[in-house]
Amino acid sequence: MDLLTLARLQFAATTIYHFLFVPLTLGLSFIVAWMQYKYYKTKDKGWDTLTRYFGTLFLINFSLGVVTGIVQEFQFGMNWSNYSRFVGDVFGAPLAIEALAAFFLESTFLGLWIFGRDKLSPKLHLATIWIVAIAASISSLWIIIANSFMQAPTGFVLRESAFGPRAEMTNFFELISNPHVWVQFPHVLASGFATGAIFVLAISAINLLINKKNDVFKRLIRPVALFALIALLVSVWAGDGQGKYIAKYQPMKIATSEALWDTTEQAPFSIFSIIDEKRKTNGISLEIPYGLSILAFNDPNATVRGINDLQAEYEQTYGPGDYTPPVTLMYYSFRIMVYAGSFMLLIMLMTVIFAKKLTGHAWFYILLAVLLPLPYLCNTFGWIFTEVGRQPWVVQGLLTLQDGLTTASSVGTTSMLISLIGFVILYGILALIDVTLMVNYIKKGFADIDESVKSESEVLITW
Repeated sequence: MDLLTLARLQFAATTIYHFLFVPLTLGLSFIVAWMQYKYYKTKDKGWDTLTRYFGTLFLINFSLGVVTGIVQEFQFGMNWSNYSRFVGDVFGAPLAIEALAAFFLESTFLGLWIFGRDKLSPKLHLATIWIVAIAASISSLWIIIANSFMQAPTGFVLRESAFGPRAEMTNFFELISNPHVWVQFPHVLASGFATGAIFVLAISAINLLINKKNDVFKRLIRPVALFALIALLVSVWAGDGQGKYIAKYQPMKIATSEALWDTTEQAPFSIFSIIDEKRKTNGISLEIPYGLSILAFNDPNATVRGINDLQAEYEQTYGPGDYTPPVTLMYYSFRIMVYAGSFMLLIMLMTVIFAKKLTGHAWFYILLAVLLPLPYLCNTFGWIFTEVGRQPWVVQGLLTLQDGLTTASSVGTTSMLISLIGFVILYGILALIDVTLMVNYIKKGFADIDESVKSESEVLITW
């Protein structure tokens, strides 16, 4: 493998693993805050028990998210120093604000929530977890602002330097009001809420399967399913808006996600197809007539530009090169995201409508437990679609992946391969620790939950 491929694999490995924790932090923090609010209002001990139980799972997830996030940031200096030099004057502000005004706020009040349970007033202690939840969402907003500059650069000028051109921020307001931010952020936030809700439902279902006496978990089924349903509907709505934006400003991303080789009027939506990238054709295809034109432009007669025409156009604009992302990966990533999300939406709708009847059946709890990996698949392949679909650009239209890479004289293929293997092993160990902590805690079940959470020392050890 060449240096670029190894660097991309390393960044993909660290980023995908880190993002397994981020959506759950976004969603679970609000659900835990809601549980504590229910206890504050009702004084029902069951709500306190649930708060402590899922709060501990939240802490396990948050701590590993922090560790993996710190390692991820090292990638910019190690493997992508030319990229960091190019975007540093733009990224400095949003990333600094994310760390100082959002992450520190989140971490500080999380510490107060952990240590202050018996020291703060109930009202003030409740406020700390709500601040944690809100700060987590604010943190994600600033990350999306930085990422959106890579998707649709705005609020900058190009300056020449000794190392070549670099982007320099000229308008902070344009950076934060970038239209891409406001089509991407609602989608990411709603996906995080759905992830937290599905997680709570799946873990509750596992507890109810382990021990039928854990009736307190039943009180979560309908309200959390309703929260998940709303989050999924918002995600669909936001995703539709994001798709229309992409169709206008990143047409190659739409074309590759549909394996649409030729510009097509009244373009159909492909339900399933076998892709042949070498011949630039599709085999067996199942399609919905007019579907893609409607999704992209709200017009069944709209013309959607194809891969071949866009490739030729980009060669004329930017010079010779391959401007086509891997079509097969794009096509199936989009469908995994859409189909897994649609299945969750269907199950949540069924749960909200028939909750009372379904909670008496073991097969229903098995179904909820089986849903657990689906939001992670949606989030992972959604980001693969978002980032890979920008190839060969690391900053759309300005900087290619090759130009953003650290020079081979500084980082060789051997050292890159060794560090890639090291990261994979390290993250494998962290994954084992995370799963072991989660499984061991979940296996305790509600029967032992009071004993497992009453000791502050266990929570601190976990932290």
